[in-house]
Amino acid sequence: MYMPYWWLVIPGMLLSMWASFQVQGTFRKYAQVSSSLGMTGAEVAEAILNRMGVHNVRIEHVAGELTDHYDPGAKTVRLSDSVYGSNSLAAAAVAAHECGHVLQDVQGYKFMNVRAAVFPVTQLGSNLAPWIMMAGVGLLFVAQQLGSIVLLIGIVLFAAVVLFHVVTLPVEFDASSRALKLIDELGILQGDENRGARKVLNAAALTYVAAALVAALQLLQYVLIFMNSSRR
Repeated sequence: MYMPYWWLVIPGMLLSMWASFQVQGTFRKYAQVSSSLGMTGAEVAEAILNRMGVHNVRIEHVAGELTDHYDPGAKTVRLSDSVYGSNSLAAAAVAAHECGHVLQDVQGYKFMNVRAAVFPVTQLGSNLAPWIMMAGVGLLFVAQQLGSIVLLIGIVLFAAVVLFHVVTLPVEFDASSRALKLIDELGILQGDENRGARKVLNAAALTYVAAALVAALQLLQYVLIFMNSSRR
């Protein structure tokens, strides 16, 4: 079904594609550079958690590439194929970043709590909002008032998606800042190695910025459709 103002999302989509290319290219580059201490991603995570006195979080291997994440519910850091057993600069950076999320959880970092609170609504909004919006656009041609109501419901649901992406930005930036500080303080990486880790995490941050922009532009598209329908 045709969606008005579709061109609004093009800049965000282009940025998202470029950001994905950047993070994959940067990660692969520094995944080929071994750290001088030769610590694997799993060892880096273990060293950081032990140093910070966190003993109730497991470190596990998870299949895939760039599938690394911290699961606060299971209290588990999951590291991917190219991180868990690798002694590269990229692996150290990613493992430290996930441990940054652990410290956020332990210290009750407010933005992480907000993100966790809106996550259930975000799942609902991301799955249903586009279909609701398309249904609303279709209804405008046969029942304008009902179509406008349906559009508004879609906007409210998708607003939660945008909020999730916006709140994700400080969560990810803070985790990266903690990671870089920790690997420097613990001497996990030496000299210019820290610069490589910073480049990996900066490239990853671009993907979150792009995701937030895509969501914001999509919400703007929905709002413009609603406003246009209200003026009829």
